[in-house]
Amino acid sequence: MQSGRLHERFLAEIATERRRLSSRRGFLTGSAKLAGGGALALAFAGGVRPLVGLAQDGSPVPATAESPFPDDIAILNYALTLEHLESTFYREGLETFAAADFEDGVFDNLTLVAEHEAAHVEALTATITDLGGTPVEEAEYDFGYGDDPEAFLEVAAALENTGVSAYDGAGQYIQNVDLLAVAGQIVAVEARHASYLNLVNGEIPFPDAFETPLTPDEVLEIAGPFIVS
Repeated sequence: MQSGRLHERFLAEIATERRRLSSRRGFLTGSAKLAGGGALALAFAGGVRPLVGLAQDGSPVPATAESPFPDDIAILNYALTLEHLESTFYREGLETFAAADFEDGVFDNLTLVAEHEAAHVEALTATITDLGGTPVEEAEYDFGYGDDPEAFLEVAAALENTGVSAYDGAGQYIQNVDLLAVAGQIVAVEARHASYLNLVNGEIPFPDAFETPLTPDEVLEIAGPFIVS
C-alpha cells in the first residue's frame, strides 16, 4: 500500500508542477518577452546568457540570478544523483518485468534506455573524479510501481521529463565550456527518452515549443519521495 501511495504522490506532484508551469508560461506576449523555459534551454544548448526580456531600446536584458551551486563539480554531482536514480529505476524494472508485459518492441527500447542511463552514470562519475571531486554514490530507492507495468511506464515518463527540466535548470550555471557541451549531449538524449515514453503513455511526445527548467528545490520536491536513503 505504501508503494502505491508513493507512486500516486509522485504523479500528482508531476501534474501539479506541469499546471503551475503552464499557467506561468507567457510565450511572445505583447511585451515581446521570450519564455523563460525557451531562454534557459537555449542557454544550456548554446552557452549564451539567458534573456529575461527586452529593454525600452529593444536590447536584450541578461538574467542575473545567483547560482545555487558552488562550482561545476556540484552541478555534475547533481546530475549524477539524477542519473543514479534513473539508472537504478531501469535496472530494477527490467529485472521485474519481461518483454511480454509490454507492447512489441517496448522492452527492447527500455533496455536501450537503461544502457544510456548507465553510460551517463559512468561518464559523470569519471568526469567528477578527473576534476578532483568525489562522485555521489547510488542511494536506495522506492519507485512505487509494484508489479504494474503500466505504472512503471508512467513513472519512467515522469522521471525522464523531470530529468530534462533539471538539466535545463542547472545547465545555465556551468562555467566550463567543455562541460557545457557534454551536458548538452546528455540532455538531448534524455529528451529523446522523454519523448518516446510520452508516446508510449499516450501523451504528446513533444508537448511544448520550449522546455521549462526546474530549480534543484523543485526537482527534489518531485523526485525526493523516491529516495529512501
